Amino acid sequence: MHDFTLHNISKSFGNLEVLHSVSASFPEASVTAVLGPSGAGKTTLLNIVSGLLTPDTGTIGDFASATFSYAFQEPRLLPWLDVEENLRFALSSLHDKPKAETRAQMFLKEAGLEEFRYSFPAQLSGGMRQKASLVRAFAFPSDVLLLDEALSAVDIKVRIELLDLFARLWQEEKRTTIFVSHDLHDALYIADQVILLSARPATVMDSITIEIPRELRSYDADQLKDVERRLYREILASS
Repeated sequence: MHDFTLHNISKSFGNLEVLHSVSASFPEASVTAVLGPSGAGKTTLLNIVSGLLTPDTGTIGDFASATFSYAFQEPRLLPWLDVEENLRFALSSLHDKPKAETRAQMFLKEAGLEEFRYSFPAQLSGGMRQKASLVRAFAFPSDVLLLDEALSAVDIKVRIELLDLFARLWQEEKRTTIFVSHDLHDALYIADQVILLSARPATVMDSITIEIPRELRSYDADQLKDVERRLYREILASS
């Protein structure tokens, strides 16, 4: 076990500095939530982690040699493929084709999508499309899973169902996960660590390890109220 690390990451677009000397550690096989205001550079940070963007300064350590899978706020399912074909497409780079087929079937079953396997994205509700997107990201056996507001574009009931699905899938394959969110409750529900970014140019304001095991948490529980109050105070102080 080791940590993935970012060291002194800065990034500007023209004269607009988005990230300023961001350093953070992401323990292997854990879930890290990254919180921060809109426009604080959270997506930019994910794009640097995954190699889609190059930082102006700083290093990304072992992220440079890692493989990634992504889930976004918009499902981004291929509209001409049904649910099962979308999963198979995500697995198409695997050389072990029997393994790819086994994983596709396993994740369809785990997510309760078997009866929708031949449905096209346009035939699914928003929540079902988001579930298929999350499962597709999980199905590819990457080193790192990146969730960019992947659970935010649905109502609260569906969001909790998706969080529960994530927790169940993650427990079976403990993937290093970076979870960008605006929602503090979502972060406290499933994260092992919360990193709080300031307003732009983003710096790390706080990094908190959550000691309570995930299986003992509930979405409306009081166990993490102290952490919640601490983060709210820092968010309000920075605004």
